[in-house]
Amino acid sequence: MGLGPVEYVMIEFPNTTAIGNIEPALQELVSSGIVRIIDLMFITKDAEGHVQALEVDQLDSVSAHRYEELDAEIDDLVNMEDIEIAAAELSPDSIAAVLVWEDAWAKRFAEAMRAAGGRVVENERIPSAVVEAAMRASVGADA
Repeated sequence: MGLGPVEYVMIEFPNTTAIGNIEPALQELVSSGIVRIIDLMFITKDAEGHVQALEVDQLDSVSAHRYEELDAEIDDLVNMEDIEIAAAELSPDSIAAVLVWEDAWAKRFAEAMRAAGGRVVENERIPSAVVEAAMRASVGADA
């Protein structure tokens, strides 16, 4: 079974209501075949710094209902050690969505690369703010 690139992302939100706001966009990515959810969970951090890991069915009923169709293919890929490390980055009184997804859009390219004997030597995400600043600077230089 070949996979496209697999990514891990943790997105912090100020409250559980806010996590529901990304579900339609995430559902669109899954429905269109752009990504495949491998693991999905949530982490809460209270004001005292206590951390709790939550599966989709442990969210409030409204949020759980929104995310139940996106439930992951592999539960517990992200373990408690991963959660503790990730939670250190969270602000007090916050919740984070933790996703592991396959970039399904790149699966064919990844398979072709591996079949040709290629290997990824380096892979890094460039923050969108950096790219946007470079694009603005480029447009300004052309004027």
